[in-house]
Amino acid sequence: MTSDEFKRHGHVLVDWIADYLEHSDRYPVLPRVRPGEIRSALPDRAPEQGEPFERMFADFERVLLPGITHWNHPGFFAYFAITASAPGILADFLSAALNQQAMLWRTSPAATELEEVTLAWLRDLMGLPPDFEGVIYDTASVSTLHALAAAREAHVAHVRARGLAGRGDVPAVCVYCSEHTHSSIDKSVILLGLGQDALRKIPADEKFRMRVDALAHAVADDRAAGRLPIAVVATVGSTSTTSVDPVPAIADICSRERLWLHVDAAYAGVAAIVPESRDTLAGADRADSLVVNPHKWLFTPFDLSVLYCRRMDVLRQAFALVPEYLRTAETGNVRNLMDTGIQLGRRFRALKLWMVLRHFGADGIRHHLREHMRLARTFAEWVDADPDMERLAPVPFSVVCFRLKPHGDDRSEADLEALNQQAMDAANASGEVFLSHTKLSGRFAIRLAVGHLATREQHIRRAFELIKGAARGV
Repeated sequence: MTSDEFKRHGHVLVDWIADYLEHSDRYPVLPRVRPGEIRSALPDRAPEQGEPFERMFADFERVLLPGITHWNHPGFFAYFAITASAPGILADFLSAALNQQAMLWRTSPAATELEEVTLAWLRDLMGLPPDFEGVIYDTASVSTLHALAAAREAHVAHVRARGLAGRGDVPAVCVYCSEHTHSSIDKSVILLGLGQDALRKIPADEKFRMRVDALAHAVADDRAAGRLPIAVVATVGSTSTTSVDPVPAIADICSRERLWLHVDAAYAGVAAIVPESRDTLAGADRADSLVVNPHKWLFTPFDLSVLYCRRMDVLRQAFALVPEYLRTAETGNVRNLMDTGIQLGRRFRALKLWMVLRHFGADGIRHHLREHMRLARTFAEWVDADPDMERLAPVPFSVVCFRLKPHGDDRSEADLEALNQQAMDAANASGEVFLSHTKLSGRFAIRLAVGHLATREQHIRRAFELIKGAARGV
């Protein structure tokens, strides 16, 4: 592709993206294609001869766009709603052009040092202490995996060299988390060779927070049985309800029992940027590690997850490995990102977070986070005021868990589940909104998650109306 061709196609693409960002609500949030429809519309082998960009882009619009779920839609309320903001998109465009591979300081001094500076900015905005060093990974699953690998390194002697298999000197290892903790914790203990049976799911209270008394008893029972507790995962903003575990009390137990404390604040950690929500991360300053995802609620294009660690030396001890061909004159005097995890190659992800923070500024970020939390509270108020609806969890941030429960209608839980499933499906079929669900204490709950920059009160009002209207037709 010549320079002139690149400019011409690039201008077309930027115009298309700008129009999309301004009018993403012209598309149905959920695609209406059938399974296999996109695959069958594409050739079953690569072309022998190169094709022009115009043809490729035409196929993007004709074949792929109808199969896109529009996360950048103001009516996207499923899972954790996110925004790929314009400055982050431009940064990703620039990052792709620069094509940095930031494994070593030498292979990209700018990417290495910008990551350090930008993560210090974010750390300070959230009120974390300066002894937390940060590193960027792709997702919270990978950040948490590395945190638990560091916990394993800290508590199991010689595990890097000798592993776990066949060792009579290492008892069964235990990791603790709430019953509402993200499933990535299960995957981490599986991958780290601890086994899924090593994970202790601690029961939660009526507000879906880990019960500290149950945690203390579980640790004591495991020690009495000769097992080796190594880590606790506390959650700030759980996946289903956005509940916040009692981190200060959990930190007390970890300190007393000498356990690694990892805080999963992937979604809600950034709420601490808002002064009136600063206590979101209360007690997190005592953690050994903490994860927060700017690609969830900080307007940064997917993917970008940040692991903060007060014991980064332990993480490096677990993973640092420098073959001769990667030794440089700066070794020992600089920080090489490759030493902080399993991957060697690293993208220039810090660039988009740096641009997002500079574009919005702290005041702009606080404004949008406040507005998202206000919209969620407003929706919750509508639910609470409606005799045919029921809120199923507190609303500490920007997610509301609720269900239809017709007043005076003595339906069984199975019938209520069917009613809510059908109403949610009908609302989603409208193309105007997309909501997801969870189950809380055996009850089917519809989740409305606010997180897109373009979402306004009219959008949450429409979601409310669609659910109510769908219920009348069921």
